[in-house]
Amino acid sequence: MGDKAIRVLLAKVGLDGHDRGIKTVVRYLKDAGMEVIFTGLRATPERVVDAACAEHVDVVGLSFLAGDHMVLAPRVIDGLKKRRADGVMVLMGGVILKRDVAALEQMGVKRVFPPGTPPANIVEFIKRNVTQPQ
Repeated sequence: MGDKAIRVLLAKVGLDGHDRGIKTVVRYLKDAGMEVIFTGLRATPERVVDAACAEHVDVVGLSFLAGDHMVLAPRVIDGLKKRRADGVMVLMGGVILKRDVAALEQMGVKRVFPPGTPPANIVEFIKRNVTQPQ
């Protein structure tokens, strides 16, 4: 039997309605053999945590373009910790101010991918950083 597929949940949290970038990432991750769950637009932090736990994902990827990442991302991270899913790797993408990156990483975000990041770089980062049982 081969390796279990990496399971990734991608979400647009908050009121941001721009989804072109995240849909591109969905396609690249699927093409790389990952199982991808996309919550769609305007997900609440609670909905993301519930879905991540129900789907037993390895990675949660959050996309922000509306500037609300410093309020909503901590709610997702805290929710995962409360549900004992703090082993799930949290990634972020979108328009994230450079001055916020260090604070987000301190909260538990593994990596922030700025606009223009080649999707192949995201795929490779996930593959290098998610350990899967055989």
